[in-house]
Amino acid sequence: MDDVMLLATMAGILLVLGAFAGVLAGLLGVGGGIILVPAFFYVFSALGYDSPQLMQICLGTSLATIIVTSLRSVLAHNKKGAVDWEILKTWVVGIAIGAALGVAVASTLRSDVLQAIFGGLAICVGLYMAFGSAEWRLGPQMPGGVLRAVLSPVLGFLSVLMGIGGGSFGVPTMTLFGMPIHRAVATAAGFGVIIAVPSVIGFLLVDIDVAPPFTVGAVNFLAFGLIVSMTMITAPWGAALAHRMNAGPLKRLFGVFLILVAVNMIRKALGW
Repeated sequence: MDDVMLLATMAGILLVLGAFAGVLAGLLGVGGGIILVPAFFYVFSALGYDSPQLMQICLGTSLATIIVTSLRSVLAHNKKGAVDWEILKTWVVGIAIGAALGVAVASTLRSDVLQAIFGGLAICVGLYMAFGSAEWRLGPQMPGGVLRAVLSPVLGFLSVLMGIGGGSFGVPTMTLFGMPIHRAVATAAGFGVIIAVPSVIGFLLVDIDVAPPFTVGAVNFLAFGLIVSMTMITAPWGAALAHRMNAGPLKRLFGVFLILVAVNMIRKALGW
């Protein structure tokens, strides 16, 4: 009976979490992973599944949801002709290599180290969301050659260490190099698929000692199913809200909130 109650509690919390993540993703245009990873961490910890490998489960499960949500997003954007397939074709190899390296590194690190890495990178993302400007530029067009060969695997690598898709690093990278925001968002959904597919395959092969029910490798399929189901329902609600209001100030506020969450994860990682 206790196991049934625990499972029901876990399912209920995950349904609420999925609904919340979907609304925020639709409203603010942020990827679900940036919300889901810390949420998974706190939920699984509270339910008694804290372990030196907990963050691996959080990363792997978040990336599994990104396969579905990013694929759905890129197909929708492609119908409007917004996806830059040339960028995807020239960046795919580097991003996939970086993602594979990210899984290889993440699978060897303790949860507290991954918490600290997530926290540090999330602070950077939060600062950009809170204080960045759409007018900032590093160049007039997306880089090729050596710079692309460096940036593409770094983008894939860092995204896996945060359990996120292509939005948090991909969109700023593309807009900084002169790509219009709507095209950057559409193309970043393709980055998400490229990041998530090889990384989830890798995380499924990771050996985990302590895990919530319905976990294979480092991917919890109960969380995956519930989160994907709810985000598909609620993300359009968030998108509808975004068309009725100015989401800019909310996005900056969320950036500040993300910084606070990141600082707290670093605090916990350091044992303070």
